[in-house]
Amino acid sequence: MRRALLAITGLAASTTALVVFKGSPGTSQVAQNLPTAQPVNPTPQDVEPSADPSGVAPKPSVTADAPTSPKPTKSTARPSGTRTTTKAAPRTTTKAPQSTTRRVTGNGFDNEYGYVQVQIVVSGNRIVEAVALSLPSGGESDIHSGDVRDSYDGRGGEVVQKQNANLNTVSGATETSNSYKQSLRSAIEQAF
Repeated sequence: MRRALLAITGLAASTTALVVFKGSPGTSQVAQNLPTAQPVNPTPQDVEPSADPSGVAPKPSVTADAPTSPKPTKSTARPSGTRTTTKAAPRTTTKAPQSTTRRVTGNGFDNEYGYVQVQIVVSGNRIVEAVALSLPSGGESDIHSGDVRDSYDGRGGEVVQKQNANLNTVSGATETSNSYKQSLRSAIEQAF
């Protein structure tokens, strides 16, 4: 019975002390961070309480080397219903730039045989195809325009092979070849 009375009295005293420490405006940070879940035992474990006629529990002795308050420990337990997420480190790999295919039309040029205009297809930084949109027509011009088209146009033509406008002139179609080169230069300038 005496032990139960002492335990209740000790619990009440420790609760009062916690309220005083937590509520005091001038208390230090250490005193304010006392863990509340730890029971305070007013008597040492190895000493039997003495019979005190006043009914007040004895105060524990405090030595100069003993810490005044225990440091709170961080709990590793998580409250229920919470999730922990870990952020992955940023990736340092770089993707190759995606190749964009686009059509670029050069300026049109007139010569004494007709109008010439060229369009190129560019993928990334390469010309992958050249197409003459307009070449002189009628009479002998059809034959010479066909020779220019066969030499320069397409995916395997001289434009794709050389990747520039320094093309060989088609024999018999000098004016059409020069107009083609001018239109091709303007398309290349726009593309790159």
